Order: sequence, then structure tokens, then C-alpha cells
Amino acid sequence: MSNTNTNSHRIVLGDPVPWFSLPVVTGGSFDLQASAGRWVALSFLGSLADPRAMAEVAELARLSASFSEDHLVIGCVFTGQAADAPSLAAISSPTLSFLADPDGAVSRQFGAGQMPRTIILDPMLRAVADIAWDIPQGHATMVGNVLQGLPAVDDSAGVPMFAPALMVPRVFSFGICDFLTQFYETQGAVDSGFQFDVEGKTVTLSDWRLKRRSDVAVGVPEVRELIRDHIVRRLVGPIERFFQFKVTRMDRYVVACYDSAVAAHFHRHRDNVNAGAQHRRFALSINLNKDFEGGDLLFPEFGRKAYRPSEGGALVFSCGALHQVTPVTKGKRYAFLAFMYGEEDAAKREGNNAKLHAGELQYDLSGRDRLFPEEALPESIASVA
Repeated sequence: MSNTNTNSHRIVLGDPVPWFSLPVVTGGSFDLQASAGRWVALSFLGSLADPRAMAEVAELARLSASFSEDHLVIGCVFTGQAADAPSLAAISSPTLSFLADPDGAVSRQFGAGQMPRTIILDPMLRAVADIAWDIPQGHATMVGNVLQGLPAVDDSAGVPMFAPALMVPRVFSFGICDFLTQFYETQGAVDSGFQFDVEGKTVTLSDWRLKRRSDVAVGVPEVRELIRDHIVRRLVGPIERFFQFKVTRMDRYVVACYDSAVAAHFHRHRDNVNAGAQHRRFALSINLNKDFEGGDLLFPEFGRKAYRPSEGGALVFSCGALHQVTPVTKGKRYAFLAFMYGEEDAAKREGNNAKLHAGELQYDLSGRDRLFPEEALPESIASVA
């Protein structure tokens, strides 16, 4: 998934900017889409062999020290090769990263092919300032003035923001919640991985910096049927009514646990950006208990408001929404988690089998993900809620 700009060599203030991923000198990558939910300054420096580029870097490093990463991140994009990568790594921080754009493709896309510049983005990744190096007031001075004047993320829209998420109480009874919690405790949980694209193919890996959670996959037919029955009767109708989408399939029946003993969490991410996850439409999270602290869902593009469904209640949201699970600080959070989609998405999922890394489970269109296994899909499912 990506945003596009009608003019690839000019950023229009107020418009969303193109998403990109670039390697970072300290390792890993900078994925612009995952940086939403805070102010972002992209400083396109050109070649670091230019003495002025290093002078600008020094000023940006000074500025970055006065911000938290929840408020602002600065990405310094350089073309060519970094002559002294260790020195750049030494001044890197959670708010300041150095991004390699060897052939200058991303720099040109942001209008910095001929003139270095800094583009400042709002928490929804729309351009709010374009400051070229030849600005009369001085580039570094103007960047500093703009950054110092940025409001808190929660105030960035001028009014309170609310994520487009659906909260539905009492999808599971307390009895079902207790049963699924015990089911988790008796089945033997495994570490929950996270999908990455490696050389164009999706593979599940584990990185506790990004995600720490343990899961039990529900394979027992009777338990799956119990879950499916309640989802169909109590949740599919509201999804169709409020999101105008007819859900017909659900995969990854998982009972999960976020344990405070390991500060379990899930860093900011989107659920449908990987090659093997493009079929996902809605994420479903049903809390199975309430005696825990932390473990709330945040949607950073819409501020720092925390979302927590009630015990047995569901939270449904678009897989394209940036979201995170805050660390659990006390107790354990148990939850049922799944992804929901429709028939066209299922066909896409089967077609994307070729995008899965060797060892990943191949999808069968006639598999167990149907919410209506009899295949006689009703004309309208709005009345079953």
C-alpha cells in the first residue's frame, strides 16, 4: 500500500506525500508510513561531501535534542555514500536518523533533486512546510522556527481527533471469555512473530523490540465454531451497517496474551502492508479479561487517545490504520485476535501465495476461514446482529 503524488518532482503543501522505505546508517530501515502520528521533518541534504550539508546536520542534531520521539522525528536523507557512517551513527538518536538514498530517487520525488530542502509533515503525513536551502531567512533558522512552533500531536488538527474504530460490547459472554483464557493456559503458547518482507516475499520473524506477545492458535473445531457463531450473530451485522462492508471470511483464530512480566507490547504498525497480507480489511480484537494495566490500543494518526474494549467487547478497525499496543505494566491481557475480509480479498490472498516465503503456510480458497461455511451467503446479514 502506498500514497502517490500526481507530480513526482514537486511537493504540494497540504497534500499527502509519497511513502518510502530507506536504509538507516545504524541498521534497519526507516518506513515513512510507520512514522505517522507525530510531526516528521525530512531534511534532504544531497551529498554529505558538501561542507554545508554537515553544517546543516549539526544544527538538526541540536534541534532534535529538544524533542521527544512521540512529538517529532527528523530524517536526514543523503545521496551517494556516507564517508563516515560511524560518526553519523554516533549522533543518531530516537529523534534523529540518517537515511541512505544512494541514487537520489526519493530525494527527487520530494523535489530535492536540484536544491536540498526540508519537508515538514503533519501527523497524517501531509506536507505543511517546504523550506529550500536558498530561503532568504536562512534554511536552518526557518526550520528551527517551524519546528519550535509545532503544537502537541493531540492538538495538531485544532480539534480532538477520534480513530475510525468500531467498539461493540458483549460479543463474547463472560463464560466464553473465561473458557478461552483457560484454553490459552492449557494449550501451550508460542512466541508471536511479525511479518516482514524479505526480498519481496513475506516471512514471519521474531523481534521483541517490535512485538512481544504469546499466542495459541485455535484449531479445535468445536471451539472455532463457538467463536464463529458469536462473530456472525453479534458482530458481522454492525460491521456491515457502520463500515458498509460485508465480511464473509475470518482468519487467524488466535487467543493471545500480553504479559506484564516481559512488558509485552506491539510497536506501531499497519496490518496490510506486507505482500502476503494485502487481503486483510479489518482487524478484530476482543478483550477476554479486565484485570490488567496498560495494553491499550493507540491509533497515532488520530492522537494519543487510548482504546480499550470491555471484557467480551470487540474493537474493529481498518487494517490500513497505523496502530500500536502499549506495554502491559500489570497483570496479563488476554485477547482473541483475527482478521476479517470478503470474497474478492480471499481470491487476492490465494493469488498472493507466490509472495510468501518458503515455509509460510499456503492459503487455500476453500479453507476454514469462511464465516458462512454452507456457502449460501444471505442477501443481507444486517439483521443477525
